[in-house]
Amino acid sequence: MYNHTTADYKCPICLGNAGIENEDTLLKQDDLIYKDDLVSVYINSFWIDTAKGHIIVVPNEHYENLYDLPINVGYRIFEVSQRMAKTMKLAYKCDGITTRQNNEPAGNQHALHFHLHIFPRYVGDSFNINLTKKSILSEPKERSEYSTKLKLELPKVK
Repeated sequence: MYNHTTADYKCPICLGNAGIENEDTLLKQDDLIYKDDLVSVYINSFWIDTAKGHIIVVPNEHYENLYDLPINVGYRIFEVSQRMAKTMKLAYKCDGITTRQNNEPAGNQHALHFHLHIFPRYVGDSFNINLTKKSILSEPKERSEYSTKLKLELPKVK
């Protein structure tokens, strides 16, 4: 409906979902926390300083934004997001959760594939101030610490 990709767009999330690790995507297979027939969950490559280890929930099929997302996929994203938020609370011992989803370049959408961010929050973390600062590109080794924590707690949450 309201699409901004060009014919030569290399979707970094589609590449990650396909298990491809190359210069066109920062997603690594070690970043994958969960996958089912409709959605996948990854540790995000870019971090907000006070919300390290935040995750993205993405559809396995390419839908650029909320306008294109089929309702059944949206339901599944919400269902998995709720489970992942509960898992994050256990794994990170955070005080709360913030979700964020951007649409179109004017809405600050960078990867043109629907993705819902889930951020761990802590009392006094200055998240909203840090959100306006440049994101930190994390190293795969750093992300591994967080993905391991989430994978250990995920089976405990239904």
